[in-house]
Amino acid sequence: MIFTKTKIKGVFVIDLEPRGDERGYFTRVFCKNELKNQDIPYNIVQVNRSLSADKGTIRGLHFQKFPKEEDKIVQCLKGKIFDVALDLRKNSKTYGKWVGEILSAENKKMFLIPKGCAHGFQTLEKDTVVEYFVSQYYSPEKEGGIRWSDPRFSIKWPLKKVTTSKKDAGWPL
Repeated sequence: MIFTKTKIKGVFVIDLEPRGDERGYFTRVFCKNELKNQDIPYNIVQVNRSLSADKGTIRGLHFQKFPKEEDKIVQCLKGKIFDVALDLRKNSKTYGKWVGEILSAENKKMFLIPKGCAHGFQTLEKDTVVEYFVSQYYSPEKEGGIRWSDPRFSIKWPLKKVTTSKKDAGWPL
């Protein structure tokens, strides 16, 4: 696993290192020791998967509030997404800034989003499958969100035609 820092502290792009032959490939997608070597404390308690049927679907921007904040490692198993981390940590030098990364089944990249950052993505292909490794159990009473189109953050989503849930469309600006 190759960890590349982004402009937001604690947000990493993780490149996998597949080893393959004529049969296909094998790769490690999670290793607590490799995270520890990068000074990333991480404890997976839940793995979630989503299927988005439509190209242009936006899920997010989601986060969990204290004391149920969560770290996420996100990967795209089928299709392609534009994945976004938005820094909501008040004392951070990058508060209010966002970074985006293309994740796909083809490029096998993953995105690590730390506690205190919101997460969302837009599907760039139909029938896209995304998997999340999370460090906290889902807590509906601590769920929070920011509208994907909030002008304060000016996230540059790749596709103009958007499908989203009523819930995600209703998050406050």
